[in-house]
Amino acid sequence: MNRISCIIITRNEARNIRRCLESVRWADEIVVVDSRSTDDTIGIASEFTDRILDLKWEGFGPAKEFARTQASGEWILSVDADEVVTDELREEIKRAVDSTDPLDGYFIPRRSNFLGKWIRHGGWYPDLVLRLFKKDRGEFTSSAVHEEVQVRGKTGRLKNDLFHYTDPDFDHYLAKLNRYTSLDAVQLFDAGGKSTLWDITLRPPIVFVKMYLVKTGFLDGMHGLVLAAASAFHVFSKYTKLWHLGKSVGQKKDTST
Repeated sequence: MNRISCIIITRNEARNIRRCLESVRWADEIVVVDSRSTDDTIGIASEFTDRILDLKWEGFGPAKEFARTQASGEWILSVDADEVVTDELREEIKRAVDSTDPLDGYFIPRRSNFLGKWIRHGGWYPDLVLRLFKKDRGEFTSSAVHEEVQVRGKTGRLKNDLFHYTDPDFDHYLAKLNRYTSLDAVQLFDAGGKSTLWDITLRPPIVFVKMYLVKTGFLDGMHGLVLAAASAFHVFSKYTKLWHLGKSVGQKKDTST
């Protein structure tokens, strides 16, 4: 039997973490990497595991890679604090890792709950994420946001969904949007990216049309409309922040010369 280590990174996830940990308590090991939570995240996590490690926050990729290196199982199952492994997915994962000829990694379809509704359209489902892989065959990229697992070898796809309780209310969505767009802007800027008039004026409506019409987000009703509009605003915010970041840095250089 191959051992499965479930890794989870946290920061102030008290309202989500119990639901998540309940769904993965069957794993051979649970490793929680926490970045200075000030709520009861650690207290709740300690009910499920004694492998709780503290790490200064340097981004999603570095935190998850650190968690991977601390795990002892042959297989890694990476789950976010706002996600849930269903009973059906659990059994499929066990069958996959214990098969006579397992692959090196597996993509899992993720179904997201946005403002109380499971989203099935707009490009949000199936949201395939590579979350199950052999520890010695995969590692996380160092990206501060939108990190990925790079697997050396063959990958496949599981059938059962990973549940993602992404945004219980719109305030939560806006707070996350502000945080993620700031990270996106810095990441783009560090890579030499620049924001143009085209990025700010045309990208947002293109995203809306693509999600709401081309990818049939309208079939999700009002939720689909709100999600497409919010996603367009996400893009607008990201490129506005990138533009302002470039402008601010440019002004500092002019002042220093």
